[in-house]
Amino acid sequence: MSAAPAPRTTTPSLESPNAPASPLRGILFLVISTIVFSVADVITKQLASTLPPPEVAWMRYVTFAAFIVPFALIKGGPALFRSQRPGLQVVRGLGMVGSSIMFIQSLPHLPVADATAIFFVSPILIMGLSVLFLGESVGWRRWTAAAFGLIGVIIVVRPGSGAFQAAALLPILSASSWAVGAVVTRKISGDQALTTLTYSALVGSLVLSALMPFSWVTPNGTEIALGLVMGILFAIGHWFVVMAYRHGNASLIAPFSYVQLIWAGTLGYLVFGSLPDSWTITGACLIAMSGFYTAYRERVRTMQKRFSA
Repeated sequence: MSAAPAPRTTTPSLESPNAPASPLRGILFLVISTIVFSVADVITKQLASTLPPPEVAWMRYVTFAAFIVPFALIKGGPALFRSQRPGLQVVRGLGMVGSSIMFIQSLPHLPVADATAIFFVSPILIMGLSVLFLGESVGWRRWTAAAFGLIGVIIVVRPGSGAFQAAALLPILSASSWAVGAVVTRKISGDQALTTLTYSALVGSLVLSALMPFSWVTPNGTEIALGLVMGILFAIGHWFVVMAYRHGNASLIAPFSYVQLIWAGTLGYLVFGSLPDSWTITGACLIAMSGFYTAYRERVRTMQKRFSA
């Protein structure tokens, strides 16, 4: 999940209010990020079939950190490592790495398209947690949209049917961990986007490195090469996300993350021969429509606040 599937792109603090508005460019950057993340997820699924999921996540995060930390030093020096809310940055990083491990854990058992579709319940969970912990108000329209999204998830998972797999619960847990990280992100103010990315990379690398003695399997040359490519794509994908949110409002750009459902299904079929069934496609469509409408209502609410101010 994509340790980072698409709602990985739901990172409000990465917006830059001082950047010039270019919504079309922001949408383009986000769509490119979904392609990059989908390719990374396919590689991740391949690696997770022979290596322990924590080790695959470790490869991803260590490579990510190897890119982002030197870049942060070049860009802003040691000052970029100083956060106004370091504790919250660590909590956010833990949420993200927990999400990555559980999503990767699901990939050996689920098609990429199914795992991605289920993970897209995260915007609904973020909305619910924002009400509980941030005091945000949510109207009946968005709750109705959320209900349709949850119905979509149930259609994909199909609990109680012969097609149900316990592994389908892992993307839900992954989405929940991601939602916690996203809500914490909303409480972090004043930190630069690069600071947040650096904290995520370092926290994930340290946590996963501590787990390696308990789950290490020596990779072969092919696995090392794939791990490096996966980590590089992970870093590139997150950079495109940062660029996307610098060029437009989250409420406008975020729904385009659902394009990842298309790439996940297409690449899953081309690489693994796993074509999404009609249930998965139906559920994914409901989840996507729920997300689009929720973002639309958020944009309407934002515009109303501006006009009433």
